[in-house]
Amino acid sequence: MDPFEIKEITAKTILSKNSLKDADYDYSCNPYLGCRFGCVYCYASFMSRMIGKKTSDWGNFVYAKVNAPELLLKEVSKFKDKGRGKVIWFSSVTDPYQGMEAKYQLTRKCLQVLVDYGYKGQVSFLTKSDLVLRDIDVLKQLKDVEVGLTITSTDDSISRYFEKYAPPVTARLAALKRLHDEGIKTYAFIGPLLPHFIASKEDLSELFKSVKAAGVQEIYFEYLNLSTYIKNRLKAELKDLDPAIWEEFYASQDSDYRKKLDVIVYALVKQYGFTLRMEKTINHKDMN
Repeated sequence: MDPFEIKEITAKTILSKNSLKDADYDYSCNPYLGCRFGCVYCYASFMSRMIGKKTSDWGNFVYAKVNAPELLLKEVSKFKDKGRGKVIWFSSVTDPYQGMEAKYQLTRKCLQVLVDYGYKGQVSFLTKSDLVLRDIDVLKQLKDVEVGLTITSTDDSISRYFEKYAPPVTARLAALKRLHDEGIKTYAFIGPLLPHFIASKEDLSELFKSVKAAGVQEIYFEYLNLSTYIKNRLKAELKDLDPAIWEEFYASQDSDYRKKLDVIVYALVKQYGFTLRMEKTINHKDMN
């Protein structure tokens, strides 16, 4: 196992303006560089190259942007009408509630900055961690907030295989239920679709049923991104994966494959009464 590197850094800026045509946020806020969860399919592994590391290093380093709260106050103070109509998303290339957050509390401090400033826009979260429950008290003080959790399966062994150090999916579903019960708006990010593992109508129906039982009304649904750098990382990390399963992974990039699954997904969305965010399934080739 590679050594895990922790570093405290001072960032120059904390809000990144959205550059994707279909994304439904204005700015992303990433209090950390790197992510200990180390999910093998993670698109954000490209961030490793930004600091001279390899994509295979993803998951083995986390840099804490210790001045994130101060930067956030400085940058949101420039918004008109205290940000009304804007959406800040935590986070686009890290998990705001990965383990280091328990120590540094940068996400919580950023939340408190927005509360104290009187930010009038929306704050949206996406995480794989039930650590978000720690901040229910601050979340409730925000004018407009929603919390999403990534759900890739209903089987903890599958989530552990692909999402090395993230909390098990059962903990995430329980967190969604708790947030819902506390009156906080939630959503589920179902994806990426894991061919072979979660690709049948029966598997997807069970997944949708579990998400619905957690009180979720709105979902995203994402197909696997097999860009070259992600494919290379997957092949390096999943050396024991059956070659036949790899063929299913490759097949998932075909438009006919997605069209067939879309029929199932859209039917399940209707069956369980979900609202599908973006009004379509997500295929990353269409988003740049």
